[in-house]
Parts: sequence; structure tokens; C-alpha cells
Amino acid sequence: MLKELNRTNAALPQNNPVKVLQFGKGNFLRAFADWMIDLMNEKAGFNGAVQIVQVNSTVLDERFEKQEGLFHVIINGLQNGETINQARLISVVDSVINPFADYEAFLQAGENPHLQFILSNTTEAGITFDPADASVTAPAGTFPGKLTALLYRRFRTYAGDPARALVILPCELIENNGEALRQAILKYSEHWRLPDAFRQWISEHTGFCNTLVDRIVPGFPKDNAEARWQETGYRDELMVSAEPYHLWVIQPITTPSFTTSRLKETFPLEQAGIQVKYADDLAPYRTSKVRILNGAHTCMVPVAWLQGIRTVREAIDDPSVGTFIREAIEEEIIPTLDLPSAELKQFADDVVERFKNPFIRHELSAIALNSVSKFQVRVLPSILEFHRRRNALPKRLLKAFAALMLFYKGEWKGERTAVNDTPEVLSFFEQAWKDPATVVHKTLSNERFWKSDLTKIDGLADELNALVNNYR
Repeated sequence: MLKELNRTNAALPQNNPVKVLQFGKGNFLRAFADWMIDLMNEKAGFNGAVQIVQVNSTVLDERFEKQEGLFHVIINGLQNGETINQARLISVVDSVINPFADYEAFLQAGENPHLQFILSNTTEAGITFDPADASVTAPAGTFPGKLTALLYRRFRTYAGDPARALVILPCELIENNGEALRQAILKYSEHWRLPDAFRQWISEHTGFCNTLVDRIVPGFPKDNAEARWQETGYRDELMVSAEPYHLWVIQPITTPSFTTSRLKETFPLEQAGIQVKYADDLAPYRTSKVRILNGAHTCMVPVAWLQGIRTVREAIDDPSVGTFIREAIEEEIIPTLDLPSAELKQFADDVVERFKNPFIRHELSAIALNSVSKFQVRVLPSILEFHRRRNALPKRLLKAFAALMLFYKGEWKGERTAVNDTPEVLSFFEQAWKDPATVVHKTLSNERFWKSDLTKIDGLADELNALVNNYR
């Protein structure tokens, strides 16, 4: 018989002091950052708990109170060729607070003498400034506004003591997320006419980091939740599944009082065996992720679909498509990147292994959304850089380009393709395919798609015409 999940039934003591304030209670942060903090407590002596701030909803999520912050992370997938299927009980969440329900309790969280870190994942649109947030005395509508108010309370409580400044690690998927958050906070402090000393405390002593995060988190395992509950012995409504692979690339924005060495010492990810990299520049890592992982996905969709394949795992396991993807990565994408070759090779191997995950059914139709704009960001830069460096065109990436045009025809061998794009893009290809002889030229010359006229690249139109006309 299943037991209710709580600290009494799990025979767990009360939590460590709260060292981390986390904006966001979603699946990703719980299966990524909270999982890591739990490991740091076990393996690196971090001895810290997490207090969650509910960012958007005005209604408190009662599941956290009911389960006293406990939940399982189910790790499913392949790692170094081995099948991983394990459950870890995460016990780091101390409580959840809702600024809209009790604003003073939220501000008091900033007074906590043990607090050291701020984490966040408030979606790509979360780091923003809104002039409609009129005062520090009421809950701001934005995450940076709420954080500014909390930091100001902390500043006042400790009279601007530099030793009480916090380290901030945003996980939102935007470039330079730490710097963007810092600028938003400074903008709020100016908007609210907060003291210059506070802005100085933020600029000189608060530790902001740009970060890049990577882990697939499918979320609650609804297809086999009952079986998972039976395995753990608990009814867990907050259970979340994730792949074994994880990577956290961190670029501290250093100041005289905040350095990389200080971050490593106080937030011991490496000591807990976490895959973390500290970088002076995130750009090469972001570029590698976009071109290898995301680029391979975008190339895979039309090529695999035209061969009757419908999922990522089926595609990578298929002798033809799997070989195509591996060779495109190894021979045409990696040569355009600037990280050490061994590091790129390891990341590529990890990507292929992630594609083979038997526990995740990743439909190509889901990845197909807005494939034209994805191709422009994820694949076209590899084509252009390969051409620049080698004075040649990458034949596999061009095959994916040709397959993309055929995919957008909307029909292949009597079956509808999974095209899903904006009306503008769909209308363009509907018109272009009325004259198949000119579809390649029309597509390449569409500067709204590619930000340039691709017909000017010597040989590209001829190569693509041959591939489209003789696709196999």
C-alpha cells in the first residue's frame, strides 16, 4: 500500500538552513538545480536548503506543503552505453512562498542570514522591466522587480554589508542572462529612486553569473506514474523525470569581491560530481549546443520524415539516417566550431546517446515547428562557416536543406508532411511549389528567411537543384 510522501514517513530530519532562494517551482529547476543541490548536500557538505518563490500564480501550490517539499527525480536514459533507470528522493526544498499572498513574508526571506544564492527559471520572457511596477512597496509583476525589492530589503537589513551580498544564477534561456538581470535590477532601482548606495552594492558586490543549462526534463511521468509510485513506495504528485545528461556552464561576472574561485568554494558543484564548466565566455558553448544538438534535430526532421521515420530514436537507430546525422555532426558541423576538438567530440557523442534514449518518445512532428526559422539559426551558420573555412559546400547539410524544401511542399509520396509554421512561410512555399523548376531559386533568394540572398553563394543553387530534383 502506498504511503503519503512526507518527512515523517520518509524518516527524514528537518532541513538544513535555507541557503538558496529559487524563483520558479517548475519541472526543470527541480530536476536540474534542486537535484544538484541535493547531491551537493550528500557529497560535498553544502548543507543547504531551498526556499521556492512562486513567481506567477496567486494561488499557492498545496502539493509542496502536503509533501513537505519532498519529491522524486526519476533519471531515465543512456549514460556511457549503460541504461540508467533510478529514482532519487529530493529533500532540499524547505518551503514555498507566494509574494502575492504574503508580500511581507517574501521580503523577510531576504533578511535570512544564511541566504547565499538566488536561482531562477522564469521563462525566456521572465527577465524584463515594466515601468508599470510603480513602487517597491507592492509586489512587482516581473521577476526582476520582485528580486529588486527583496535585495533592497536585504541591503537595508544589513546596512549594505558587502559580505551579505548574494550570488545570482539565472537559468532562463536567453543570452547573457545574468547581465540582463543585473541591468533590469539597476533599472528598477533607478525607477523606484532607491539610494545610490544600493545600486553600488548591486554593481560592486552582488555576484551575477551568465549561465547555459542543458537537460531534457519530460516532467511528470504520467504514462507510468502508478508503477513509479509502487517502486518508491510513495504517492508522489511532484515526481519529475529527466535524462541522465546534464550540463551547467557558468560565466561569473567577476568583481573585486566576487570571483570564480569564490563561487566554486561556496557552491561546490564539482565536488559533487556535477557536470559543470566555468567559462570566461559562454558564446562558444552556446554556439556548440545550438549547432550540434539543435542543428542535428533540425536536419533530422525532414530527412527522417521523408524516409517514413517519425521519432528521434527511430531516426538515430536507422542505418541510413543515423549515419547521415553522425557524419553531418562529425564532418561538417564540428569543423566549424572553435572549442577543443576533444570537447566537441565528447559533446557530439553525448548528443547521439541522448537521441537514443529509450525512455523518451520524441516525435519529429514536435521538433518540426517553425523549421525554416530554426534552420536559419541552427544549420545555415554551419553551412556558411564550412564554406568560408573549406571553400566547399557541406554535402550532408545541403541534403538536409533540400529535404527541408521538399518537406515544405506539404506532401511526400501521397502523405501529408508534418509542416507547422507561420501563415507567411506556408503561403510562400505553397506559391513556390506551383513552379518546381524555380522553387530552389525562390527559396534561396528569400532574404526574410535567411537574412541574406543565398543565391549569391557560388554553386549553392546548382547543388540544391540537383538534390531536390533527384532526392533519395
